[in-house]
Amino acid sequence: EVAPPKAMEVRVKILYTSLCHTDVYFWEAKGQTPVFPRIFGHEAGGVVESVGEGVTGLAPGDHVLPIFTGECGECAHCKSQESNMCDLLRINTDRGVMIGDGQSRFSINGKPIYHFLGTSTFSEYTVIHVGCLAKINPSAPLDKVCVVSCGISTGYGATVNVARPPKGSTVAVFGLGAVGLAAAEGARASGASRIIGVDLNPSRFEGANKFGVNEFVNPADHKKPVQEVLAEMTNGGVDRSIECTGNINA
Repeated sequence: EVAPPKAMEVRVKILYTSLCHTDVYFWEAKGQTPVFPRIFGHEAGGVVESVGEGVTGLAPGDHVLPIFTGECGECAHCKSQESNMCDLLRINTDRGVMIGDGQSRFSINGKPIYHFLGTSTFSEYTVIHVGCLAKINPSAPLDKVCVVSCGISTGYGATVNVARPPKGSTVAVFGLGAVGLAAAEGARASGASRIIGVDLNPSRFEGANKFGVNEFVNPADHKKPVQEVLAEMTNGGVDRSIECTGNINA
């Protein structure tokens, strides 16, 4: 059972959701205190079914993407050009309830089922704080743009908003999964001249061309550390390096 939305909340009918490795990581209960039972999922696209009190920017029928790092729009972080770590809605992997009243909107036989990242998109309906939803053009195909709510925006934003590679620069992207490909696309959009993809899976190299990667390095093909290989390729090192594997060894 999915309760109606309360103040500043929206109930969304999820039409498409994709699987991010973060969902798998928390499902396997690696590296954190497990919360159970819990509905995972945070990379999705859906349609607003109903809105709670105080919600003005969304209405039933609007197409939306859930955002796991929301924006209240009022705090210093939201007003800053340097950060999006909202005081109210920043990512919190331990919280399994709604911010407004500390309760879950999911239940079965009267017992609560907990939320994940404020989104819980592995459910036909979910309740999300209005600050964790982005309204999108209804003509955008939800089965495609659902990945914009996590993987694409994460990689693209890391490049364009944080790394900010100068035009004509050299960029190395470690990991050519969804996040890495988006990071490469961000480097291409920024005008980087050399975009070097680094990945242990050679089957990813061909597809990465479509996202701007024009050189490839497989660390397994070299005896020396990959950073030394890159330094030799670039006469001392790349201008920007973007790590998209989530592996601390990288």
